[in-house]
This record gives sequence, structure tokens and C-alpha cells, in this order.
Amino acid sequence: MATRPAQADAHIDHAADVGEVYVPDTARAVVERLRRSGETHVWWWPLGEATDPADFVLLDEQERARMRRFHAPRDAAAFTTTRAGARRAVAGLLGVPARTVRFGRRICPGCGDADHGPPAVVRPPVPLAISLSRTDGCGVLAVRAGDWVGVDVEAYRPMESEALAQLVLTPDEAHRILSLPDGPSRTALFHRAWTRKEAVVKAVGLGLLGMPLNTLDVGPGQEGPLTVTHVHEGRTTTWHVEDLDLNGPWSASLARPSTTTSPGPVRLHAPA
Repeated sequence: MATRPAQADAHIDHAADVGEVYVPDTARAVVERLRRSGETHVWWWPLGEATDPADFVLLDEQERARMRRFHAPRDAAAFTTTRAGARRAVAGLLGVPARTVRFGRRICPGCGDADHGPPAVVRPPVPLAISLSRTDGCGVLAVRAGDWVGVDVEAYRPMESEALAQLVLTPDEAHRILSLPDGPSRTALFHRAWTRKEAVVKAVGLGLLGMPLNTLDVGPGQEGPLTVTHVHEGRTTTWHVEDLDLNGPWSASLARPSTTTSPGPVRLHAPA
């Protein structure tokens, strides 16, 4: 029987107990509003070729060190823009200065390791689930109250080999998609499947360690929203998955815990 994700009961690992540390009233109020409404906020922004100094100054020391390890300036710029954009978005949502927002990681719900769990807002220490993704030309952030959310974006590219399809798609999905002639329709359907799967495994918090993509059925031929089932070590969770329209050459998907009530609206913020 499918169940709601219950990992949150055992793996609440925000930086501190919200009741014992200072959290701005604006941030508390926003999180409570998000909790009541169930809404999810999604921001996206274009990625350029060069790092903007205004973005760089918002990064913390660990992020700056990671940014410097990128060999290609374009990749460094994409990382910097995504992190800075995410910080500004969270700050604007919570009503706090962007420089005071700090990101970290939650404990991995699979092994308990703090080094490779899903991303988290650790300052201010509020119970927000976040997910980040970036691809050629686009970065995306999803935020909701609680502990679990996943977002993924992929730039459209023709499938250069069926080997990639075998790694990503279930046999039924591969048969459906590869039976289409090479062209925009097949490319779009493949990327819809890919981003739906990535959004789910990121929402679960285990990534590819939890369930291989080619065993996760996401019904790419079905228009969303839809419910997707994830199984890991005998534990079944269900996820509400929908596609996002970013008005560009990208496929994007959002995954949230499936509940018996409405999952709440999605507020999509386009670039200013």
C-alpha cells in the first residue's frame, strides 16, 4: 500500500530548534502561511556566460571555493547565478536580507550522512524544503513548507543514442518513446520523462541511490499532474508530479508529497 513520505518524522535536521533561536517574525509568518495553503514557489532565471560580481558577493566561502573549481567560466557563472538567485528568492520570500540566508544540507534520509543529503535553508532556521536544478541556459529553485520537494530542468537535446534511453526509461517508456520518429515530439517526451524522474528522486532525498531511473515509471505519455510511486528497500512513497512551463527550450518538472487533499497552488516566478 502506498504511503505518504514519513522520513520527516525521523530526520528533521534544521540548524536549530526554531522555538529556541531568533527567527524574524516575517519568516515565521511566511512559513506558517505556506504550511496552511500548501503552496509551492518556483523561481527560474536565465544563465549567462560570465559571473556577475553582484552574484559572487552573495556566495558563502564554501560556495566560492566550489565555484573556483569549475574549469569553464560558463559553468562557474551558472553555479554562481543559481546560488545567488536562490538566495535572493528565499530572502524575498521570508522578508530578510539576502546576505543573511545560508544554505546547507539535510541529513540523508537513507544513510544518515550529513554530507550528501538534500539542500536546506539553515539560516534562518525555518522548516522549508528547497530543491535546485540547472541546465544549459536556465536555473530553477522550488520552495515549500515542510521537508520534501524536488525540481528538475533539462535543456532539450536530441537523443544521440538509445543507450541513454535505456539508462533513463523503463522498458514500456522506451518502447513508446523510441517508436516515435526522431524529431521534436520524441525529444520533448523523452525530456518530460527525464525531468519527472529526476524531480521525484530529488524529492525523496536519496537521488539515484534510492531507485534507478529506468525502474521508475512516470507515464511520459500522460499529461500531468499525476501520481508517481517510488519504492526503496520495501518502502513505498507517492508523489504529486507536474510539469512546469518555463517558456523556453527546457523541460521542467516539480514533485511534492502526495496527500489526500489538494497539494496547493504552484506560484511560478519568471525572471524580472
